[in-house]
Parts: sequence; C-alpha cells; structure tokens
Amino acid sequence: MEFFERRTRDSFAAQPAMQTIGATLAEVGEGRVVIEMPYDGKLTQQHGFLHGGIVSAALDSACGFAALTMLPPDSGILTIEFKINLLAPARGDRFLFEGTVVKPGRTITVADGEAWATSGGETKRIATMTATLMTVLGREDVKD
Repeated sequence: MEFFERRTRDSFAAQPAMQTIGATLAEVGEGRVVIEMPYDGKLTQQHGFLHGGIVSAALDSACGFAALTMLPPDSGILTIEFKINLLAPARGDRFLFEGTVVKPGRTITVADGEAWATSGGETKRIATMTATLMTVLGREDVKD
C-alpha cells in the first residue's frame, strides 16, 4: 500500500463524524476518494430522504480526503469553502460520495464531489460539490 493511501485510510479511521453516520472509505487513489454509506433512517429529514446536511458532510469529507492524498507528509487539510447542489432527493439503500482533485496546489486545492444514491440496481446522482481546501503546515492540531 502506498504512503498516500495508508495515510488517508488512517486519517479517515480517526474521524468520528464519518463513523457516526456509518460511512466507510471504499476507494483511495491519488487525487480521488470514494466514501460509501448505507441508508439509515436516523439520518433522514421529515420526508425520509437522507438529510442534506449529511450529504454535505460526506461530500466535504470525500473532497478533503481526496486532497489529502496529494499533500506532503506532516501536513493537514482543512476545507475553507464549499458549494453544494442538491440535485434530487437522497433516497436509496446505499450512497456513494466521490471526491476528485481538480487543481492541486501548494496552499490551496480545489476538488469536485459527486454523490449518488443506489436502490434496486439503479444509481442516481443526487448532489454535486465544489470545495476549496487549504494545506496546513506546522500545526500539531491539524496533521494527517
């Protein structure tokens, strides 16, 4: 396993938020991450759709971890801005959240995210995101 993949998987495993919503790291490549999550009724809004805040959090993590795969050792990543488009109700048995680095940078990285809901063999895109992330160096509280 390459350094960037091991580091990304270790960092993801240390994130309580993703554990709380039942998300797992399905794929890690340089500049690309896929997070999976099963449907959980406790994470829905009043109509039974996955809450937009949960979709946002998972896409934010996917974009952030995709950026982390491209950072030097002993650095961390923080989101400084994102824009999300909720395209369709988040209804499905399983959800996929993909983050892909569009423009890596020494200080600022831009990543795009896409979210899909799967149900009965059908997959539907439910959201897109563009995230701006900042590389953090020299801080013990923001590392990996």
